Amino acid sequence: MMLRKRSLAAVLLLALVSLALWGCNRQAQPTQAQQAEGQQAEAGKLPDLGGKKITVAVENAYPPFNFIDKETGQPAGWDYDAVREICKRINCVPEFKEAAWEGIFDAMAAGEYDVLADGVTITEEREKVVDFSIPYVTVYQVILVRADEPAKSLDEFIKDETKIVGTQTGTTNYIAAKKVFPEDRIKTFEDFGAAILALLSGDIDGVVIDYVAAQGFMKENEGKLRILGTLKEGDQLGFAFPPGSPLREAFNAALKSMMEDGTLEKLNKKWGLIPPEE
Repeated sequence: MMLRKRSLAAVLLLALVSLALWGCNRQAQPTQAQQAEGQQAEAGKLPDLGGKKITVAVENAYPPFNFIDKETGQPAGWDYDAVREICKRINCVPEFKEAAWEGIFDAMAAGEYDVLADGVTITEEREKVVDFSIPYVTVYQVILVRADEPAKSLDEFIKDETKIVGTQTGTTNYIAAKKVFPEDRIKTFEDFGAAILALLSGDIDGVVIDYVAAQGFMKENEGKLRILGTLKEGDQLGFAFPPGSPLREAFNAALKSMMEDGTLEKLNKKWGLIPPEE
């Protein structure tokens, strides 16, 4: 009888040990349901805007950021690809609206648009009016000239007092131009398309423009233009939002995820958003 009691005790002890080990094993190896919850938590890092429509201001005159494709007649460029990818990640629907550069920051501050996507340089002065996303690229200011420009170097061009340069009014390009050229050698235009036309027609001798946009216009005018030299250090570009806009953080989250998985680098390479070679 005593042996039977001992056997039962041993069986009970063994059962308790087995249950304990089974419990530990359940903790060490999550169930399929727990794994699915973990995956959902990982995917849930990006905000979900629930299909919200957002208005995106573009010029459609600043290649390769935004322009009208001559072959298809449709708008295209880095801004369109990037914003669509961002909205894909945070569940929003972009509605692109053409807007003039002049007065755009006041319009943004007044909430006329949700986002400004136009290769916008981040500056302290502009940050007083609008909020910016994290930078998505750094660009450099250059002098774009006709392919047959006789000047062999940037210094030679700058020292020639007969040379007139053009740029877009109200831009950091204009600020860069003023640091190098006197006012009487600078001509401003409403957009860079008009400045490029003036350059091609011989009305001006060069255009102060960022390196990325210069490449876009060179591609549009194959063999007619060339970059003479770099004027200044790089500027960081970002998306602009009305002050206090919740979209800013959502865009930042999407941009960070695009940086992490290589999507942003691919887009920048596709559209030539790379620094000039030294």
